[in-house]
Amino acid sequence: MVAVRRVLGAALVAGVVLVGLLANATAYLAGFTAPPPDASRADHGLSHARPGPHPVGVRRPAPTGSAPSLTVWYPAADVAPVGRRLTHSYALTFLSAGSTTALATSTGRAHLGAAPDTAGPYPLVVLSSGFAITAGSYAWLAEHLASYGMVVVAPEHEESLDPRTLWQATLDRPDVVDRTRAEAAAMARPGGDLAGLVDPDTTAVVGHSYGGYTALAAGGARIDTGAFESTCARARAADDPVVFLCDALLPHLEAVAAGSRRPGGSGEASVAAAVDAVVSLAGDAAMFGTAGLAELDAPLLVVGGTADHDSPFDWSSRLAYDSVSSPRKAEVALEGAGHFVFTGACQSMRRLFTVVPAGFCSDPGWDRERARAVTRHYVAAFLLAELAGESTSAAALSTAVAPVEEVGYRAAGY
Repeated sequence: MVAVRRVLGAALVAGVVLVGLLANATAYLAGFTAPPPDASRADHGLSHARPGPHPVGVRRPAPTGSAPSLTVWYPAADVAPVGRRLTHSYALTFLSAGSTTALATSTGRAHLGAAPDTAGPYPLVVLSSGFAITAGSYAWLAEHLASYGMVVVAPEHEESLDPRTLWQATLDRPDVVDRTRAEAAAMARPGGDLAGLVDPDTTAVVGHSYGGYTALAAGGARIDTGAFESTCARARAADDPVVFLCDALLPHLEAVAAGSRRPGGSGEASVAAAVDAVVSLAGDAAMFGTAGLAELDAPLLVVGGTADHDSPFDWSSRLAYDSVSSPRKAEVALEGAGHFVFTGACQSMRRLFTVVPAGFCSDPGWDRERARAVTRHYVAAFLLAELAGESTSAAALSTAVAPVEEVGYRAAGY
């Protein structure tokens, strides 16, 4: 009996110890790694990958009316009085809108509340994040564009990581872009937060993943239900990864098409003025089809990874490039890269990802920093060429330029 008690007692102690170890291990793995001593970004020999001439400020203006929550990056006059650089979270909204979980953090070059440089006004860039990914996850790109003399305004899309709601996001996102543009125009008026800083009549929309869909829709692409249904039938027969998008949208496709506010849709709400340039980073495009994409005639840049299984390259970047009516367009293919290569800089990340890589802070074929350098280069050059008319930037998009290693490149009009 005494022996049994001892065994039970030992088992109880072992259980308590095990629970304690598991709790401590969980806390440890959920914690963040220390950032590297030098988190500066290399340009990898690409002219427009190095930072531009402007210091960068960042602010989060209080939303008015129906405007979404916004983060604004802008050329700053002087950051010395502020001194504090903002740390951004690379985060997902898992459960409910407004409840986010940070996967990693990074401290960039933007200074919170720095005085704006009103020597502009500067072009407006609306930055649309991926589905259920926070705007701050793309601070690395927003800061870079602001350093080249652009005002980047990123709305927070009110959505959570639930595929059942993707169809509603398909409807809502173009409207969020319109409201963001309207809010930027209001803030550009005398006395507004962006007065003298931004030119809302010169606008580009940039987005990643479903933000890329959003950018294409904002640029004029329209949903083609018949083409999408045919695409999905072929995809099921071939077990193509785009079936995920089919499963999410097909049950609601008629409602999505009926509520579309893009040209060709039957929605009655007014459509904002045409945008001057569109950038789609691994942007979903299958729901438009070739005819729907042909409605887009604004200059277009697409960048995607050829090993992307979330937004397959052939159904996103390649389809868009091949189908739009844009007289000037460029396609950048990161050979062997996956979907999340465009998301947040993981200077400090959850320790769990060092043990079990989940793809959020790693990539199957690319060093993520180099992929971001390539992306910074092409996006900055494209937007400077289209929004500011810079001939040297347009020249960087020419097919006569020496190719970048492991990058497939096509262009027309440059």
